[in-house]
Amino acid sequence: MKPIRLLSGFMTVGFWTLASRILGFLREILIAAFIGPGPLLDAFVVAFRLPNLFRRFFAEGAFNAAFVPQFSKRLESGEDPQGFAQEAFNLLGAAVLALVALGMIFMPALVWATASGFQGTERFDLAVGFGYIVFPYILCMSLAALFSGVLNSTGRFAAAAAAPVLLNIFACSAMVLGAALGGEVTLWLVWTIPFAGVAQLALVWRATSRAGFHLRPGLPRLSPAMGHLMRVALPAALAMGVTQVNLVVGQLVASDIENAVSWLFIADRLYQLPLGVIGIAVGIVLLPDLTRRLRSGDDSGARQALSRAGEFSLLFTLPSAVAFMVVPVPLISVLYERGATGAEDVAAIALAVAIYGAGLPAFILQKVLQPLYFAREDTRSPFRYALVAMVVNAALAFGLKPVFGWIAPAIAASAAGWAMVALLWLGAGRMGDAARFDSRFYSRVLRIGLASLVMGALLYLGYGATTWLFTLPSWRYLALFGLILSGGVIFFAAGQVFGAFYLSELKSSLRRSADNSG
Repeated sequence: MKPIRLLSGFMTVGFWTLASRILGFLREILIAAFIGPGPLLDAFVVAFRLPNLFRRFFAEGAFNAAFVPQFSKRLESGEDPQGFAQEAFNLLGAAVLALVALGMIFMPALVWATASGFQGTERFDLAVGFGYIVFPYILCMSLAALFSGVLNSTGRFAAAAAAPVLLNIFACSAMVLGAALGGEVTLWLVWTIPFAGVAQLALVWRATSRAGFHLRPGLPRLSPAMGHLMRVALPAALAMGVTQVNLVVGQLVASDIENAVSWLFIADRLYQLPLGVIGIAVGIVLLPDLTRRLRSGDDSGARQALSRAGEFSLLFTLPSAVAFMVVPVPLISVLYERGATGAEDVAAIALAVAIYGAGLPAFILQKVLQPLYFAREDTRSPFRYALVAMVVNAALAFGLKPVFGWIAPAIAASAAGWAMVALLWLGAGRMGDAARFDSRFYSRVLRIGLASLVMGALLYLGYGATTWLFTLPSWRYLALFGLILSGGVIFFAAGQVFGAFYLSELKSSLRRSADNSG
């Protein structure tokens, strides 16, 4: 995959992920308006985080990190990729079915383990009830991850990237319909999730069949290939799921403080926009590309792919992080302050967004650096680094709570993110030149950082001069649009002046983004 085609892959996945995140924004806006911070939202967050936590281990995290490199090798060499994918499908399906059964049996214990502060309140019973409904969602998502891995390995990124859009379409439609019919919006939302999972699975399953891989349910068989897959996957589980684990730790710390779980959830969803659009796009496209290059001995190509992926990531991440830290209040106020979400909620969520923003570049860089290990089928090193990051997160979350209260989990998550990046970067230095960023990367990142700081300073001054506009209901939306637009113009102008990027490069990538739409 040539570097320019690599970027077009990023653009394809990024486009669909952006569509999903925009609809996700709408979903969170509707949640904040119809449900709002409180017992119902706290309970929903805890219940919905359970399948998402295990999804990181069984789907996007451990499974894809192990499956994609091994499937890509068989695809390149013609060593029966269909048979390998079928065996993996059978094994994954059986494992997740067993997990669903255990989760349904021990749901109260799962809720207690992840939100012990709910014990003795109505939130506990609500979370358990919601958990029974949404937990089977993990089965659909785990199997969908397998089909997505097959599609991504063959260079077909669009269907897999588009599938998450369905969840947000279903969720938004359910809440609007529930509100219109006068029903309990939370129940409409909860019951929609498993149906959305079935739709997502159906989409990628059909796309995989059209790509020539016809997978059908069957009995699992622990062959040597599957044994190797499991040995690689198990250490990757924690390495790729560390972010979700840290979120659960933060949830546990904050669960005894009223509304704190809801505040952290809404803040997390906002900073997930650039993390999802850029980080997921880079991780999905970069892993199979690095695997092919390293297998063929193309170390210089691997280094170039890594460096351009890093540049692409930080080009959008650094200005986003600065904006989150400088002007979080207008973002949160305009997006969420309505209905059941008031000014006190806005102030709390904005504080969390600013702190998460400081860790955003770290969360993105993890997506860039981890494929270096997974492409070599080294999942043990990221596993050890993840353990260290988890210890940092837990120590800070619990240790800082007496000082900073409910916001301690956000501080801990950002600090743990940077600790993980430092360990990944130091470990990659022992892999040779193919795992090192080139000189252009460091030069460009410095210039991107300078352009972001200029943008941040002018945004801060601009918001200070126009704060009164955000208090007028008829002007606040236009004011936020103007703030975001001016920030983008300032950043790109400053980027051109500092040489952070060249528009000709971006135009070339956009012209070729359609190449990977199949």
